[in-house]
Amino acid sequence: MDTPTPHSSPPLRAWQVWLGGIASLILTVGMARFAYTPMLPVMQAEAGLSITAGGWLATLNYVGYMLGALLVARIESPLWRHRLYSAGLWLAVLGTAGMALSDHVIWWALIRFLGGISGAAGMLLGTGLVLNWLMKSGKRAELGAHFMGVGLGIVVSALAAAWFQTHAWTWGGRWWGFGLIAALCAVVAWRWRPPVPDAPAAQQQRATPPRPWLWLMLAAYFCAGVGFVVSATFTVAIIEAVPNLTGFGAWAWLICGLAATPSVYLWDRVARRFGELPALIAAYTCQISSVALPALSDHWLAALCAAALFGGTAIGIVSMTLAFVGKRAPQNPGKAMAQLTLGYGAAQIAGPALTAYAVDATGSYHGALWMTSAILVVGILCLSRLQRAYFQAAPTTPR
Repeated sequence: MDTPTPHSSPPLRAWQVWLGGIASLILTVGMARFAYTPMLPVMQAEAGLSITAGGWLATLNYVGYMLGALLVARIESPLWRHRLYSAGLWLAVLGTAGMALSDHVIWWALIRFLGGISGAAGMLLGTGLVLNWLMKSGKRAELGAHFMGVGLGIVVSALAAAWFQTHAWTWGGRWWGFGLIAALCAVVAWRWRPPVPDAPAAQQQRATPPRPWLWLMLAAYFCAGVGFVVSATFTVAIIEAVPNLTGFGAWAWLICGLAATPSVYLWDRVARRFGELPALIAAYTCQISSVALPALSDHWLAALCAAALFGGTAIGIVSMTLAFVGKRAPQNPGKAMAQLTLGYGAAQIAGPALTAYAVDATGSYHGALWMTSAILVVGILCLSRLQRAYFQAAPTTPR
């Protein structure tokens, strides 16, 4: 068994752990993953990327994410979890700036795949390290502040995309700009990484969330993954496809990020007050509205509300779900999160490609949006069954 190496530097303070974790999510999710959303219409217009190829590039990013989750689910060693998280930070820089190195779709596919692996490092290993540090330090085991990094990643990617558009940067120059932001975030995340966790006792290493409720959580999280990936990949493209909203996509993406940044903290408060599962059901319900609105109306107000509702719910769902399962496997929360994320990852692999084919076949995003809404309703049914069968409605987090 690996033993953690001693740190010569003084112990980290809470604000340093939070800031390092937030920077890691801006990097591995905001840049290596979400920067693709405002770049998709630009690459379609300037680099000859088709709608179908764009969907497949998003799918390959999620394939990398899912394979990363499979790897994380098998790692028991605290030292190796820490090492792979550290490597993932720099892989995210490559997964962002590397898009500018070629205009060949095969190269883009490889880079998006590597970016997906780095996303698993940031979302699962990094989040697991932060949650472990919180629990070992006697802090409240909530991830809302940490997951503000996802919303900020959307905000940063949207502001950068708008700035690049204003200054008429080429598609390649824009990816270099995103790569520079990624490198700056990597320095902060590397400097304030949580320390290597203590090695758990042998009988504790196999601790995982209890079954059979895990299967219901997997099914519910799969449904959330479909809702997330369709909106996250195509929000800008959907808005840009509306004639009177051309040029507005990057700003809608900004609204999405601005709504996401405080929402994760607010969802923590809702979960603390009403319970985690009722809070998740409420978040799924709001996300259905965010998906259905663009199918109901092409009005700019509907687009704004949809972006705000998506941002205000999607990251909250991820934060509450990962905290929910991670607290039930305190010795290795990253592994438990990775197991649950496999369902989410499967949805993210299928969602973009299926959506792209549906758009090619119908000439509209409406059919895909209604299908996504129906899948989210199934997720609510899974959570309701889970609550009735296995959990009290009372809050599970200490006040």
